[in-house]
Amino acid sequence: MRIQKYLSSKGVCSRREAEDFILRGLVTVNGKIVREMGVKIDPETDRVELNSAGIKDKKESVAIYKPKGIVSSRISSEGKTIYDLFPQFFKLNIAGRLDKESEGLLLLSNDGVVARAVTGDGHITEKEYEVVVREKINVSQITRLFERGVELSSGRRSAKGGKDEKTLPAKVKVLNNHAFRVVLKEGKKHQIRRMCEHIRLTVVKLKRIRIGRVLLGNLGVGDHRFLGDQEVKKFREVRAKNNNGVIS
Repeated sequence: MRIQKYLSSKGVCSRREAEDFILRGLVTVNGKIVREMGVKIDPETDRVELNSAGIKDKKESVAIYKPKGIVSSRISSEGKTIYDLFPQFFKLNIAGRLDKESEGLLLLSNDGVVARAVTGDGHITEKEYEVVVREKINVSQITRLFERGVELSSGRRSAKGGKDEKTLPAKVKVLNNHAFRVVLKEGKKHQIRRMCEHIRLTVVKLKRIRIGRVLLGNLGVGDHRFLGDQEVKKFREVRAKNNNGVIS
């Protein structure tokens, strides 16, 4: 197994970060510094260590209540961005975007493991949303829509000949005649709004309230908090399970 794959599988860092650490001489195998890519190790017999003291950038992950009308981007011609609101976090990357007209929980992080747990392939992290629609909800219809899925364009050419892709099964709970909660494990562009359009429902409010074990909770609009050690640890555990686990 290559060193960078081993470090990533253990949830220490992403593969890209591991490659950077190797080039900087921060990784040792059996006490010897390794600076070459592609070196293979035996996880059972070799001792691989990372000199964390040489890593300058502290890993930070922040939960933000993104207000409606704010763009999840660094630079945008569409209006004010999340970094305009939080310039102190400009070095952190967005982990799981929210549409401009949506609000709620948004994660910023410079931790590659956290970011990949949220946005990477494999659909391993749940995202939960509260949705309010203008029209009256038909319970059986909306349940069937999300549980069975619907064909939607992914916004890119599909590996299956460029055809639309069916959404993954999702859990839905109707709250009242005009509101429901839905739990997704994917994030196609404007997915919830487009799915609702299939059954002639108009979304008037969409708020993300959970990403994995991270809750929006009592966070106020435009406020932020740093993720706790246990929240970050859970993301690392999920990544370490060879991308096969689901965090809920």
